[in-house]
Amino acid sequence: MAAPRFHELEIVKVRSETPDAVAISFAIPDELEDVFAFTPGQYLTLRADIGGEDLRRSYSICSALSETGRRTVGVKRIADGRFSGFAQTLRAGDRIEVMPPQGRFTAEIGGDHDYLLLAAGSGITPCLSIAKSVLAGEPKSTVTLLYANRNSASVMFRDDLNDLKDRYTTRFTLVHVMDEEVQDVEIMNGRLDAEKLESLAKLRVIDPKSADAIYICGPEPMIRSASAAMAALGVDGDRIRFELFTPAPGAKPAPARSDGAAVTATATGGAGQGAAVEIILDGARRTIRVDARSDTVLSAARKAGLDLPWSCAGGMCCTCRCRIVEGAATMDENFSLEPWEIEAGFTLSCQTRPGTEKLVLDFDAQ
Repeated sequence: MAAPRFHELEIVKVRSETPDAVAISFAIPDELEDVFAFTPGQYLTLRADIGGEDLRRSYSICSALSETGRRTVGVKRIADGRFSGFAQTLRAGDRIEVMPPQGRFTAEIGGDHDYLLLAAGSGITPCLSIAKSVLAGEPKSTVTLLYANRNSASVMFRDDLNDLKDRYTTRFTLVHVMDEEVQDVEIMNGRLDAEKLESLAKLRVIDPKSADAIYICGPEPMIRSASAAMAALGVDGDRIRFELFTPAPGAKPAPARSDGAAVTATATGGAGQGAAVEIILDGARRTIRVDARSDTVLSAARKAGLDLPWSCAGGMCCTCRCRIVEGAATMDENFSLEPWEIEAGFTLSCQTRPGTEKLVLDFDAQ
C-alpha cells in the first residue's frame, strides 16, 4: 500500500466555536471521496508553509459519516502554537494541503453498542464524530458523553451537542463538567479526574463496566487519570481507548491499550554512526546516511530532501510508521505503537535511530 500523500483542498466554511477555536470544513471533490473516506474518530493532517517552515499538525475529524462532500476539523488556539494560530486566520476560499484520514481511535459503525466518551477541551472533536455517526448509524445504540471545560464560553460545538440531545433524547446523555464555573448540580463542578469519575460511577451517572468501549480524548494528564480510573472500576484494558497528540512536558509514553504497562521499543543495537538506511517508499528504494548521534531517520531524510510521511514528529500519531526489514534500531519515544507492532518489527521513523551499519525500512508495509 502506498504511503499517504497530501492533496490540496479548498476550505468551504470556517465557523467560530469559541473565542479561540474554529471549525474548518474542506470540500472533497468527487474523485477524492474514496481517498478521504474515514472511520469515526480518525484525524486529518494539515500542512502549510509558515514563516518559511514546513509545518504539519493533526486535527480530528468532527463530521458524521453522513456528511458527504466535506470534512470538518476543530482547531483550538494553543499558547505559542504557530499552526493553531495560523488556522484561526483561514477563510472560505483558501486552499491548504491535507493528508487523507488516519488514526486508530475509531468506532466501526454497525451493530448495537453502549459507548462512554470522556472528552476535555478540543478532545471533543473525535468524540463528536463518533457520537454523531453511532447515533445515526446504529438505531439501538446509546452514547454517554462527559465533556470537561473551564467554563461555558470554552465549550466547542455546543450547537451540535444540543442538536444531538434534542434528536436522540433517549439514546444520548450529555454531562458537562466545569472547572471554573459553578453549575447547579455540585457533582458536575471541578476537574474530570479519577475521583470525579469514581463519584459519577457510584451515583450511576455513568456505568463504565457495562460500556462496550470507553473513548478518552484530552490533555495527557486527563487521559492518564481517566484510564487509571476506568481500570480501577473494573474495566478491561482492551475496552479503554484513547487519543493523544500532545503529551505534557516531560511526559512518559502513554499506557498501552492491552494491560496498562508502558509501551517501549524493543529493537536492539548500538548508537550507529553514519549508518546506511535504505528507505522503501511507494515501491521505490533510496539510501540515505543517518548519524544516530544527531539525527533520527526522519530528520536525516528531511535534510536529504526525501519526503517521508509524517505528521506530529513526536512519536504519537503513527503517520511515519514503517517496518524494519533488515538491521536493528532503537526508538527515543513511543506513544502509539502497540506491543504486537513492535514485536512484528514496526517502528516510528521520527523516533528511530539506526543501531547497525545497515538498516532497511519499509514504509509500504502494513
